[in-house]
Amino acid sequence: MSALIIIPARMASTRLPGKPLADIAGQPMIVHVLRAAEAANMGPVLVACAEEEIKEAVERAGGAAELTDPELPSGSDRVRQAANRFDPYQSYDVVVNVQGDMPTLDPALIGTIIAPLLDNDTIDIVTAAVPTTDEREISDPNVVKAVVAENGRALYFTRADAPFGDGPVLHHLGVYAYRRKALNAFCDLLPSPLERRERLEQLRALEAGMSIHVCLVDAAPHGVDTEADLVRAREILALNSKVRT
Repeated sequence: MSALIIIPARMASTRLPGKPLADIAGQPMIVHVLRAAEAANMGPVLVACAEEEIKEAVERAGGAAELTDPELPSGSDRVRQAANRFDPYQSYDVVVNVQGDMPTLDPALIGTIIAPLLDNDTIDIVTAAVPTTDEREISDPNVVKAVVAENGRALYFTRADAPFGDGPVLHHLGVYAYRRKALNAFCDLLPSPLERRERLEQLRALEAGMSIHVCLVDAAPHGVDTEADLVRAREILALNSKVRT
């Protein structure tokens, strides 16, 4: 299989406007995500950006960027548009969606979510989750929980505390590997009732009968949604830089 890795990014974040260009250790956040995706060595990396200033920042750093329609309703739609412009003949079998606000992304995660598509042709989409017993995370509606069968098949995603009972809860990570035809089919669907209720677009795929596999990983990349998250990301990357030197 051949994979195309796409990072959707836009300036109009509700809680932290302009975050793709937020400075972290002398580089825009989007460039840190770009470097991590490139380090995965799983295929070409492309930033799907809604604004020209993101495109310019990526290209200054030597990366590739595709300017997409700023009116697109979601990151998934941005990913599809960029993929179809970059690869109009659909020569790439897999499209990986890596969120542009994960500057501490472990490159190995990309290979992890691609692998199940090689082994099982009944899977449409692969994502990842990390087990947690942290009560603050479990009760936080901003932390999405995955409810997963023993064989890894996703049964549901929710902002609620689920499933009930003893045992770890799975903190869902916003990375996806799609078969190309599954990405196109997903983006052609209308938002579903559960998607609108939970504000989770992966529920659109489940309601339409698509198969999502969830890989369990040991740690979550630090996402940046607020100013406090940005401060923490700067601390993490500064510490990582000191360890490497």
